[in-house]
Amino acid sequence: MQYYIWTHGCQMNVADSQLLASELEKLGHRAAADGDDADIMIVNTCVVRQSAEDKGLGRLQLLSKIKEAQPHKVIGVMGCMVGVRDPLWMRQRLPYVDIFMPPSDPAPMVNFLSERRDEADVLALEAEARTQRDALQDGELLLPLRERGRLVSAHVPVVYGCSHACTFCIIPFRRGVERSRRVGEILAHVRSLALQGVKEVTLLGQIVDRYGKDIPDGPDLADLLRIVHEAAEEVGIERIRFLTSHPNWMTAKLLRAVAELPRVMPHIEVPIQAGDDDVLARMRRGYTADQYRRLVSKIRNIIPQVAIHTDIIVGFPGETRAQFMETYRLLEELKLDKAHLARYSPRPQTVSQRRMEDDVPDEEKRERLRMLEDLQARVVAEINARRLGEIVEVLVEEEYKGRWRARTPQNKLVFFEAEGDWKGRLAQVEITWTGPWSMQARLPLERAEAVPPLILAG
Repeated sequence: MQYYIWTHGCQMNVADSQLLASELEKLGHRAAADGDDADIMIVNTCVVRQSAEDKGLGRLQLLSKIKEAQPHKVIGVMGCMVGVRDPLWMRQRLPYVDIFMPPSDPAPMVNFLSERRDEADVLALEAEARTQRDALQDGELLLPLRERGRLVSAHVPVVYGCSHACTFCIIPFRRGVERSRRVGEILAHVRSLALQGVKEVTLLGQIVDRYGKDIPDGPDLADLLRIVHEAAEEVGIERIRFLTSHPNWMTAKLLRAVAELPRVMPHIEVPIQAGDDDVLARMRRGYTADQYRRLVSKIRNIIPQVAIHTDIIVGFPGETRAQFMETYRLLEELKLDKAHLARYSPRPQTVSQRRMEDDVPDEEKRERLRMLEDLQARVVAEINARRLGEIVEVLVEEEYKGRWRARTPQNKLVFFEAEGDWKGRLAQVEITWTGPWSMQARLPLERAEAVPPLILAG
């Protein structure tokens, strides 16, 4: 049987879909090139904003028509729309869905498919899967067949859930409390990805800096980075990243680990969400704008070549125009490398939805968003322009419209042209053009003359 997974939302959802795909591959199922060809159709949902929830429900509505015409097809829903509690309302609203899976938990689908197969199916599928499965140990991740040897970068969850509970955030309600993965399990995950050709891993957590806080006397994130770095050297992982951080939990110890470990990239994602202290207090973020400024300064002092990314929500309940301008001036001052911008939308069960009026008109939210987008485009254009003429090392992700698509250690997008197969390789390139969202480059002459040989991943 063939499966297809539609993934909405954050990097954690991407990792969850990869975990589910791994379990399906171990059962002998294969990924379909297109959803229309799939026998098993799964929507991995996000509810962090209303627009994301609407996309998931829209996709499920389309699948309901397929299920009506072809009732033998299996439909599953996974992710934050399902949540960690029994989704009774979803079962009533979506009676055509066969399986509901909590975030990061493929077991309901695996059990459902296992129970449906007869003995002949089991033997055939197990024989098909055995060759690939036996190459891995228990607990390791098996990529879809078409991604083995082709996927350059992958996500590795290290801590599930969140216990912080910002007033606007639905994640703690849907993903549950923090649960750190065991170091051995994380290393097995990383090694299995390397075995299948992956060159870069990103360690994930809703607040990744809190890794290990739920394990008495356990390692923290800085310790974990050093352990993963040592393993990366052994198995050929070239780059390590981590996200998303929180200002309250980003320590000097963690920053020193980034600065000292050559395979850990100088790329920090640490959201501020707003630049006004009253708004931050209503959000229950636990820091002030000035404390965030000092953190940015500390990060830059310890990691001189760092790129810092942030998140901003505009139009939070009660945010006045003057308070928004504090956010604007903060971004203008700090000149961060990227800002993920969003308009506030109330989410069910959150404190802000229950106790605060969504009183900023949508038109005003859109105007504030546009102002920040324009500002950030100018800021990033200035930052990237400093790289013009520099030689930088990039990790090549894929061929895209006749050019190679790659990323710098700071996670900046670079395109260049070159003969040969560069996918999954590190390349030294010279920056020839810069813009706010990407840069163009060329191979230095001596490198362009030396076309690398094609090596097939095992």
